[in-house]
Amino acid sequence: MINVAVILLNDSHASTAIGPIEVFHSAGVLWNTLKGVPPVPRFRLTIASLDGEPVTSPYGLHLVPQVSIRSVKKADLIVVPSSGLDLDTQFARHAALFPWLRRKAAQGAHIAATCTGAAYLAQAGLLDGHEATTHWAMAEDLRHRYPKVNWRPEKFITEDRRIMCSGGVYSSMDLSLYLVEKFCGHEVALQCAKALLINMPRFYQSGYAVLPLSRPHSDDKIRAAEAYMEENYAHDISIEGLARDVGMSSRNFIRRFKSATGRLPGNYLQVLRVAVAKEMLEDAARSVQTVSLAVGYDDAAFFRGVFKRCTGMTPGEYRENFAGMRGAPSEPGMGRKQPKLARNRR
Repeated sequence: MINVAVILLNDSHASTAIGPIEVFHSAGVLWNTLKGVPPVPRFRLTIASLDGEPVTSPYGLHLVPQVSIRSVKKADLIVVPSSGLDLDTQFARHAALFPWLRRKAAQGAHIAATCTGAAYLAQAGLLDGHEATTHWAMAEDLRHRYPKVNWRPEKFITEDRRIMCSGGVYSSMDLSLYLVEKFCGHEVALQCAKALLINMPRFYQSGYAVLPLSRPHSDDKIRAAEAYMEENYAHDISIEGLARDVGMSSRNFIRRFKSATGRLPGNYLQVLRVAVAKEMLEDAARSVQTVSLAVGYDDAAFFRGVFKRCTGMTPGEYRENFAGMRGAPSEPGMGRKQPKLARNRR
């Protein structure tokens, strides 16, 4: 059996520890029990806190470990949960974790972290030169803290040389099933997913992210070009025309636009159109063809390709996941709702 140690930390979302515990406990057991065949447990679980004492979640839930991390003698796999957002405070509180993780990694253990748990791996130096992911909203902060890490926040799950990370809090279930499949094979993972009524792992969180179209800047001419695109995204927009309107050559405009926003003008317009399309798909009232035309793409197949590249989902998959989240659709005859675009320029 696989020896897995799930770590409990104070101020963590309990589900990022409990979810993996339940998935690993169910692997080879729950499906077999439901089908009336002998269970074949695949993981030997150890639940540990730093000192062996109970931990408390931000909402007052107490979790009681079996042992302290010092008592974990053998671990093929270690799972680190999320933590509070004040990383410096959490690091000081859980300082004993870092040398222990380094020792276990040196002994060959696989180490997996969910959400902000990736910050503990980075602080321990285990992610330098590695690909890793985290919650999309934490990515920029961690990128500045740990520039040696190849952060891939568009991904739900990353694996690089025995180090695994996943995105948000409930991606702990995706990560756990990914690990079941890695260690036990696809069939066991699929049976586990069916028995628990959860989906097999997702691999992209791009469709869930709400990110600024551009980074903060003070270039008034480029801000004017951005405003024009936000008002006219449904129409043909040429780089030459934008450059001419703000009194620049095309070459100089492209250079300044990239310097100010972090994106090339064409990519900015593409991401803008996808952001508007996401809002339209969320009210479930429009067909994909209608949305494609509304955001400036006459070719619905081309639109589907652009949308999937930006979000990791097709427009239909996105609507299936998110339609209805904003309440009832607008009444017939009402004007087109203006998009609530994420802005961050000042």
